[in-house]
Amino acid sequence: MNNLFLSFALVLFVQIGQSMAQWNKNSTPTYPELIAHLEKLDDLHKEIELYSMGPSDFGLPIYVCIVNGKGDSLSTMLKARSETTILINNGIHPGEPDGINACLIWLDEWIKRGKKTEGLPVIAFIPAYNVGGMMNRSSSSRANQEGPEEYGFRGNAQNLDLNRDFIKMDSKNAFTFSKIFHALDPDVFVDTHVSNGADYQYTLTLISSVKERIAPSISELTYDILLPHLCDELGKKKTDLFPYVNLRGETPNTGLEAFNDLPRYAMGYAALFHSISFTVETHMLKPFPERVTATLQFLDELIQWTGSNRSLVEDRRQKAIAHFGRSDYFKFDYQLTEKKDSVLFKGFEHSYPISEVTGLKRLKYDRNKPYKKYIPYFNEFRSNDSVKIPKFFVVGAQCEDVISRLSFNGINYRRVSSDTTLSLTTNRVLSFDSPQRPYEGHFAHSKIDIERENVKIDLKKGDLIIPTDQKNRWFLMHVLVPEAEDSYFTWNFFDSYVQQKEYFSSYVFEDKAKEILENDPTLKSTFEERKKMDQKFNASSWEQLYYIYQHSEYFEPSWHLLPVFELH
Repeated sequence: MNNLFLSFALVLFVQIGQSMAQWNKNSTPTYPELIAHLEKLDDLHKEIELYSMGPSDFGLPIYVCIVNGKGDSLSTMLKARSETTILINNGIHPGEPDGINACLIWLDEWIKRGKKTEGLPVIAFIPAYNVGGMMNRSSSSRANQEGPEEYGFRGNAQNLDLNRDFIKMDSKNAFTFSKIFHALDPDVFVDTHVSNGADYQYTLTLISSVKERIAPSISELTYDILLPHLCDELGKKKTDLFPYVNLRGETPNTGLEAFNDLPRYAMGYAALFHSISFTVETHMLKPFPERVTATLQFLDELIQWTGSNRSLVEDRRQKAIAHFGRSDYFKFDYQLTEKKDSVLFKGFEHSYPISEVTGLKRLKYDRNKPYKKYIPYFNEFRSNDSVKIPKFFVVGAQCEDVISRLSFNGINYRRVSSDTTLSLTTNRVLSFDSPQRPYEGHFAHSKIDIERENVKIDLKKGDLIIPTDQKNRWFLMHVLVPEAEDSYFTWNFFDSYVQQKEYFSSYVFEDKAKEILENDPTLKSTFEERKKMDQKFNASSWEQLYYIYQHSEYFEPSWHLLPVFELH
């Protein structure tokens, strides 16, 4: 038995050594290779659990791998929700596979160290989220990137960028992600990426949540405690951790801007549920093994810190939930102000020589001329709008696409048991802008102007009554307040309600219009005033008749009225 055990241990040690050598090279596994490797680890180690969590658009399942669970899915998910948990999402853009390799190396090193779970949080990672993109491999879709030799494609099986899909949920992937996220309820969330953009000295950059949009308890923990700790510890390993290089102009000299992590993005979505959220962005122009090492170092330090500060993380997150639970107003439309700070930046000198291709000036960085200097950093956001939070939302039962998304995101509601009439606040769309070309499969609206009015509304059996006094209320506000940047109205879920259904024939309506004005002196007065003040209006019989029609009893009362109401 002893000889058999020693033989098995030797084989396992050799396998681990081979794996680590493979993941440290300039290659990344295919999706079948990745899942096969994790299935092997699941079979060999009771501390590692691999679960198929749901479908992707490609047809193959999306998995979650969990370390420090409880041995079965139900017990493990319960432990994750009740204890401190970190969730890492890899391969949302499969051409950026640094996190995939980093997690595999972390697992191999953890096994080699003896699989100790004492002091660890529950560690969960999605091996590769964009399955369709993983299956679409090449060596050329990332024209500016240094390795690996082969990698996946940014778009999924529907050609969607999944890192814009967390609110609209056009993909099966997004529904599966929501299932994973709420099953775990992670306290810390990381999405791993590789950046495009300028050339500079850093390998590792980071996006953290807009501090003005998150709760004070999470903001203080992130910016005053956690990030300084990570910078110090990574610095000891000769790895700088620097804010994501989001340029204000063409080069870093013009300054950097903090990234606005809207809820459409993975980390912005996670922040709606008060997870401490980050996006890791390694630099595309650094060699792949170097990027993987930097990602691994960040994840390892974050895991260690989270495990050592479990009570602090739990306390600050509960305070965040309580903070937003007490809020009377929902603030949105956060925009950068012109207030600037300065940050010490390690870059390269640039010039504008004549291009040998175009014969015109081109931007060129010189890695032989590194510099370290202070540059402007714009990182203060301010909310431009707010609305009073209602006690309840009411949503029409016919809105099945919306209801399914609310359900998948843990929103509690009850159904109206019988037809009834309530005094509710309506949301009527007065105006909005839309682009000429689609963005991620939608013509997303902007500059939305809403008129709110308290009126009696006839509700039908099955309509939804949604209390805002619930744990996930901040998600609820972001999707049901029409003006919010990533609301369901913004993403075209209610477009059929902003189309007029009935009109009139001018030659028939002429006599009726005359009668309407005769019976309504106030309307006649405003009508005559409008003709005097507006030459275009005065010259158009259609516009004049439509104005009278619009202010008459014949105009449809449901015009631009959304099937989302509020009870204050």
